[in-house]
Amino acid sequence: MAEVKILMRGYTSAEEVEVAGEERTCPTISLVRDGGKTIIVDPGVLRNPDDLREKLREDGLTTDDIDFIFLTHSHLDHYRNTGMFAKAKVIEYFGIWDGNKCDDWQEQFSEDIKIIKTPGHDSSSLTLLVETAKGTVAVCGDVFWKENYPENDPYASDPAKLAESRKKVLESADFVIPGHGSMFKTKK
Repeated sequence: MAEVKILMRGYTSAEEVEVAGEERTCPTISLVRDGGKTIIVDPGVLRNPDDLREKLREDGLTTDDIDFIFLTHSHLDHYRNTGMFAKAKVIEYFGIWDGNKCDDWQEQFSEDIKIIKTPGHDSSSLTLLVETAKGTVAVCGDVFWKENYPENDPYASDPAKLAESRKKVLESADFVIPGHGSMFKTKK
């Protein structure tokens, strides 16, 4: 079975912008291991990328050990540090990039990992559904910003599609790793 681990819990003050006057945000950065594949999801906008390197070292990894970067969507706060992983292929909405070459990705990425389209927050949103020993984990970016985040996503490009994507994720997963918070259990 595959394994999923949060390397760095994300945060956002998006719902407090009117009070705080500015938004501060960084996505939850996850590590997925499945057989011989090692994947980083949403490498973020860390003030100090060495913090992520240290988290990798704690797991016996370097940036060169990462096979794939998975981008849940095309907002800079989720992908800015992609360049840290020079040897990794990048999986995003339009394909799997290996240098300047792009191939299609398959929905059934591996025996225990499925990639699904989850539009609404933006049109390029993707979710990883990972089968683990504890159940299915959805690593979904900003389909859910965090547990109990306001239902109305102020940045949603299509609120109706987002509602459909949220329903799809909740029906497919036992746990959700949201875009900017800790993992939570779905209520089935």
